[in-house]
Amino acid sequence: MIWCILVVGFLLPQSLADPGFFTSIGQMTDLIRTEKDLVTSLKDYIKAEEDKLEQIKKWAEKLDQLTSTATKDPEGFVGHPVNAFKLMKRLNTEWSELENLVLKDMSDGFISNLTIQRQYFPNDEDQVGAAKALLRLQDTYNLDTDTISKGDLPGVKHKSFLTVEDCFELVSTIDKVSVLDYLSYAVYQQGDLDKALLLTKKLLELDPEHQRANGNLKYFEYIMAKEKDANKSASDDQSDQKSHRRKKGFAADYLPERQKYEMLCRGEGIKMTPRRQKKLFCRYHDGNRNPKFILAPAKQEDEWDKPRIIRFHDIISDAEIEIVKDLAKPRLSRATVHDPETGKLTTAQYRVSKSAWLSGYENPVVSRINMRIQDLTGLDVSTAEELQKDEPDAFKELGTGNRIATWLFYMSDVSAGGATVFPEVGASVWPKKGTAVFWYNLFASGEGDYSTRHAACPVLVGNKWVSNKWLHERGQEFRRPCTLSELE
Repeated sequence: MIWCILVVGFLLPQSLADPGFFTSIGQMTDLIRTEKDLVTSLKDYIKAEEDKLEQIKKWAEKLDQLTSTATKDPEGFVGHPVNAFKLMKRLNTEWSELENLVLKDMSDGFISNLTIQRQYFPNDEDQVGAAKALLRLQDTYNLDTDTISKGDLPGVKHKSFLTVEDCFELVSTIDKVSVLDYLSYAVYQQGDLDKALLLTKKLLELDPEHQRANGNLKYFEYIMAKEKDANKSASDDQSDQKSHRRKKGFAADYLPERQKYEMLCRGEGIKMTPRRQKKLFCRYHDGNRNPKFILAPAKQEDEWDKPRIIRFHDIISDAEIEIVKDLAKPRLSRATVHDPETGKLTTAQYRVSKSAWLSGYENPVVSRINMRIQDLTGLDVSTAEELQKDEPDAFKELGTGNRIATWLFYMSDVSAGGATVFPEVGASVWPKKGTAVFWYNLFASGEGDYSTRHAACPVLVGNKWVSNKWLHERGQEFRRPCTLSELE
């Protein structure tokens, strides 16, 4: 049984996605070590240059004293046979040695090291991607320019700031297509559909294949057509009022999906009423009298009621986390998404994570964790995904049905950001190391529960390690029997 490890990643539905960049903790920490090695090499080069200059300085001081004496009485000085010999020797051999010392290139070691390490350096595309990711964080978490330029972010350990040159480079990475993309979204948020539609059309003139813009174009035209039909059936006065209302903004209870997502990421989502909150409990869970958990039950907490999201506390130890991370690091590879146009799995800019798949037979710790999931959920893990498929019919080939439930381990704390949010219901689940959350993706009838549609928020400060276990329908027939009602 294989489960998926994700690192520094977040997955957004296409309607929520922004351009991003792709990297991983391993890559970034490797770059830090590379730069540290280069700094050490640079300091060695500086020391070598200083030693060379010190030798040249000693030569200069010695010769300055000697020539000062000689020029006061040249004839008397060379009249001494030893002085005459040494003058010949200096000019014939020693000045040549000094010349060789001056011309000696002390930078060979540093340049050689730099050349070797350069193959691991990020390129222009990486820099542009990092800039876009920084701008995305500013957008998602509603950070003002002063805050982000001063690096005054919550939970930071190593405060850093942007210089004027940094800010210029940051802005200059955004091309015209991106500007129109952001601008059309901004005016759409203000309720000006006409201008949003116009800007979207201009964007598509530059990039006809822009996936989000094509989707927005259809959506804007659909909304405007609906309003036009509504206006026709109303009086002139009512029509004018609706048109004016459209220009000013949407109804107070209308929240576009992207806006709802960003609010949830900032912790500004829908709040439960006190009455609903009273129905959420903490409890000890014995896995339906499972012998492993009768004497040492698991700590369980209700995170949300509908859909029911449960958090298990202290469910994976620090030692187990380190073993899982050590197993995953060498095989981390870029995660893929389903392309609706080609029907194939592909990488995407908005999915900025790396994943690795771990089998239960590889390590007893992984096997033990698999069994823990089975014991606590009551679901059979033997039909969980065996490997990461590259074909669009991956689930069909597995023959195990749809993903019935999701188990998500949080293997690190996150200083700021990184929540798992459910825009349909307004739930935000925040990372906490050593815990896991669990929910059903399907109703007991087998119908999809769209309220479990979720997205991960970008990490603002820190690193995020999570691991998923997707459990499938097959094998659960007697563990979770079907119901006759579609919504049960």
